[in-house]
Amino acid sequence: MDSRIFVGIGGWSFEPWRQTFYPPNVPASRELEYASRQLTAIEINSTYYSSQKPATFAKWRDATPEGFVFPLKASRFATNRRVLAEAGESVQRFIDSGITELGPKLGPIVWQFAPTKRFDPQDFAAFLALLPRSHAGVPLRHALDVRHASFACPEYLALARSHGMATVFTESDDYPPIADLTADFVYTRIMRTQSDLPQGCTPEQLAGVAGSACVWNAGGMPGGLPLVEPASAAGAPRDVFVFFISGAKERAPAAARAVIELLA
Repeated sequence: MDSRIFVGIGGWSFEPWRQTFYPPNVPASRELEYASRQLTAIEINSTYYSSQKPATFAKWRDATPEGFVFPLKASRFATNRRVLAEAGESVQRFIDSGITELGPKLGPIVWQFAPTKRFDPQDFAAFLALLPRSHAGVPLRHALDVRHASFACPEYLALARSHGMATVFTESDDYPPIADLTADFVYTRIMRTQSDLPQGCTPEQLAGVAGSACVWNAGGMPGGLPLVEPASAAGAPRDVFVFFISGAKERAPAAARAVIELLA
């Protein structure tokens, strides 16, 4: 399939969005149906806190249009532990929970680590070896949301690349940004929207996000990003996932819609 740029938000149920995103005639029961036709992806965060049933994943699949994708945040019980190498049972429980009911609408699985979790080369390598490349005939892609500055090192980048797993590039005041590419897709989470801006960001910022997405999608590396290593030469086109998360959350849908319009 051709590489694509997906732009979205985290979840679809947030009370302030009833005033800033959803029309009055859209009931709560049809929020996902509406949101999935305004955006091109939604990151599911509820899977981080508790398991969902296979029927729930199937319901989400059927409520959304063709080409829409759901990245899933993996269970916290797999990532929030002292010894990651011991997470095999939790990883498998999450993989077996019914996520493949999403079929082609399953986006990358995001493994979020605590801000206090330091890079331990041996333990982290053992954890990455636990993550399967497919399940029930559905390919699986993995994005690593590492949040400690110790991961900003060549050894971590080499390890992630050896497994073909992306490093989440987080635009945040709280976590160290690592823009180095470690997979054949890009995953970025933008956490700096502002409540006093109708679209959450300035027009210049939104244009910068759209422009960076296009460069990534074409196989290149946008200039001016925080890199651990020098950027490599341009490669093959790649999928790009852009999410407006946290920050002034009430503005996230407007920011995502603005970037989608710029890309169009």
